Amino acid sequence: MTTMQNPAGGIPQVTAQTVTGAGVPAVTPATPAVRRSEPYMRLQWNDSATGAIGYLVVHTLRSGLATGGTRMRAGCTLSEVEDLARGMANKTATFDLPVGGAKGGIDFDPKDPRAVEVLERFCEAMRPWLDRHWVTAEDLGVPQHLIDEVFGRLGLGQSFHAAIGRSDDPAATLARVRAGLKAEVEGGFELGDVIGGYGVAHSCLAAAVSWGQVPSETTVAIQGVGTMGGSAAYYLHEAGMKVTTVADAAGTLYSADGLDVPALLALRDGYGEIDRSRLPDGVEQLPRAAILSADADILVPAAISYAITPDNSYDVRARVVVEAANAATTPEAEAMLAARGIPVLPDFVANAGAVAWAWWLLLGQVDDAPDTSFDRLRTVMHTKVAQLMAAWTEEGVTPRETGHRWADEPAPTVSPVVIP
Repeated sequence: MTTMQNPAGGIPQVTAQTVTGAGVPAVTPATPAVRRSEPYMRLQWNDSATGAIGYLVVHTLRSGLATGGTRMRAGCTLSEVEDLARGMANKTATFDLPVGGAKGGIDFDPKDPRAVEVLERFCEAMRPWLDRHWVTAEDLGVPQHLIDEVFGRLGLGQSFHAAIGRSDDPAATLARVRAGLKAEVEGGFELGDVIGGYGVAHSCLAAAVSWGQVPSETTVAIQGVGTMGGSAAYYLHEAGMKVTTVADAAGTLYSADGLDVPALLALRDGYGEIDRSRLPDGVEQLPRAAILSADADILVPAAISYAITPDNSYDVRARVVVEAANAATTPEAEAMLAARGIPVLPDFVANAGAVAWAWWLLLGQVDDAPDTSFDRLRTVMHTKVAQLMAAWTEEGVTPRETGHRWADEPAPTVSPVVIP
């Protein structure tokens, strides 16, 4: 194990094949959720079998816990994982969840036939944290069912293991979590797969309401039709919004009259790409980059981080950007958009429905009844987005700045986490 001071000093960076939980208490009182400039901890793992590199960044630790998904993509970097972990810390603080923020990332192609083995070795290396302190879940390149299968083989049950193990009745909590994740909803989906996209959809709806526009007169462009983007598109379509443009890795699809979203989603493969050989009539195929310049009221980047940069920000024609992907807009690009009068609803609000719901489920505040979860998330999202948009239109304060102010407020919960 090698320990290095980070450039700012004070917080050690640890590089290791395996890690220990030494020095991290099992249960500590929840401290105020104040944003940190530097992560609590960085870990790097090197896979000798494939050359893959994995990272765990814990940005904040509250009650001895941090939460955040694990992603896999070729080219994933430590700085990317740090940004994502910081975003998770903002999400948990903004939604007053009694847990800190973290993120895992693996630099490896998820389509490689060895990808599952790499994920399993990464989780085994991070086991001390996964066992007691890090609650992880799906992310780009890693679907929830896959990470749960890996946890099962490692004897950890399910990816929420670190929190479930603290409950008074772990077996009952695990049963509640599994029932909630697998609850069937309209459209043939499972609640755990669509709840995040449902929250994004209602972020979009709340933004339209803020400028007095009805859903049927609002157009949307969505970059990415995987778990998050696909479910957001589905619920926007169900709400009556006109989804005119969607994009996946193969390109952009467009219809001025609105796409048949359910039909397109039915053509997806396991990687969230739409089969072009079976497209409905009237769908125009455009280059992948065309999604950013789509003539739509709302742009939803729901695929990759850093999708909107200074180089392409001037292509954006939307009235508002709603970040469904984590860190979808670089800070420089966001400033350029704001200067043009285009606000960005930040990821740590717009796409936080999945993590907020997961913790409501863990804490027993919702169960496997989808309507209960949908009602609560819809109410929370509309309230928060209305406040973000009001600060933007009335005071010129960007939504991210308002969200950061929320995250910096002292958390009212100061007792240890109690999971029933």
